[in-house]
Formats: sequence, C-alpha cells, structure tokens
Amino acid sequence: MPTVYSANKSNLLVDGAAIEGLQSLVYRVVTEREDIRAVGSSERVDVNFGLRTVQGEIIVRSANIVLDTHLDKQTKFQLVANLKKGDGDTAVKRTNSFDDCYVETKSFSIDSGGTGLTTYTFSAVRIREE
Repeated sequence: MPTVYSANKSNLLVDGAAIEGLQSLVYRVVTEREDIRAVGSSERVDVNFGLRTVQGEIIVRSANIVLDTHLDKQTKFQLVANLKKGDGDTAVKRTNSFDDCYVETKSFSIDSGGTGLTTYTFSAVRIREE
C-alpha cells in the first residue's frame, strides 16, 4: 500500500522558517543524458549521463518576503520539506532537503475570487531524502 502524505500535516521551511500560505510544492530531478549510437545502426548501444540538477516550483497565497529577498539579492538558501502521514507514535515522516537553492523566477496571478497566488521557481544542486 502506498504512503500518502498529508498536505495539512506537512510543512516547508526556507532557512528554517516555515512558509505561510503554502499551496503547493512541485519538483523534479533532471539528469542530462546523451545516447551513444552504434556505427551503421539506428539503435543506441549505451548512454552517457551528465549533470544532475533539481528544478522546482513553490506556490504561496499572496507572497513570501523571504523568497522575494532571495530573488532580489540572488542569494542561496536551503529548502526543507517535512512530509507527514498520521499523528503520534504511528506517524510516518519523510524529510526532503534541497541544498544550495536559488529562486529563478517569480510570477503572480489573481483570480475572480480575489485570491492572489505567487509562483516561485527554484533550482537546487541536490535533494537528500531521509
């Protein structure tokens, strides 16, 4: 059976401070890849792997002053996602730590309901899952 972490029991920290108004966190690990071709064939015979990075997106209600500051000053930070399922002694926990992050872009939207959302995209050197 899969472990389903609960968004309302989990949190996201930037340099140790919780992000308030967090709506979502999405990330992907990207590894450069080059196919090695066989001479005289249309098939690959091997793969050469290169740089691995992490790319992600954080969406918050309204805005986050800490992330805005990191974007303005182009400073690096650490991002920690504490994921949790359940309560008490039976709780299942997992920590994802993103190292040497930089905010790359910021976009803002507001819908007809009047709720503003800011989307921050970031990159990281690595993710450590514990």
